[in-house]
Amino acid sequence: MEDVLDLYHRPYNPRRPLVCVDEMPKQLVAETRLPVPARPGQPARFDYEYRRCGVANLFLAFEPVIGWRAVQVTERRTARDFAEVLRWLAEDLYLDAERVVLVTDNLNTHTPACLYEAFEPGRARRIARRIEWHHTPRHGSWLNMAEIELSALSRQCLDQRIGSLAALRGTAAAWEADRNERGVEAKWRFTTADARIRLRQLYPSLQ
Repeated sequence: MEDVLDLYHRPYNPRRPLVCVDEMPKQLVAETRLPVPARPGQPARFDYEYRRCGVANLFLAFEPVIGWRAVQVTERRTARDFAEVLRWLAEDLYLDAERVVLVTDNLNTHTPACLYEAFEPGRARRIARRIEWHHTPRHGSWLNMAEIELSALSRQCLDQRIGSLAALRGTAAAWEADRNERGVEAKWRFTTADARIRLRQLYPSLQ
């Protein structure tokens, strides 16, 4: 916990960008009948029946210091899918950075091993060496600021019926573009000093 908290109070360094990554599933649900749009004095109406169209996954990378995020929609949430996100960060997005400082939770796919499932060993090793890994503690995924962004994404535009990957990608892209244009930052105020006071029950008692 203290390791992650200290990261959030480092000065901004473009050579070592701090990036939080997390993911969430999204049930794809299509309408069986056309909704009736809202009119003056009449709210929009939707039929209670719907059609299940499978489950998609959304990866979100968030650079909290500058208020930038990117959402990638995938069909699955496998180690290979996560490895492709890491490859994109290391080889495309932050190609000129010394290291990418990465914050993730403890999901079993969130290890350098995923890179070796997706790429040949030499390339996997090159990507792994460019990433500085920091994991949130168990039951402490709230420390990952990407989880906060995913919550905003879910509340602001995913709380509706979306029936296809294409529609989900379009919805997520519109949300991402608007939020990035406004430069919405995460104003993190919880510090290590706060943790030692407010979460003191997590620390050992020294007699």
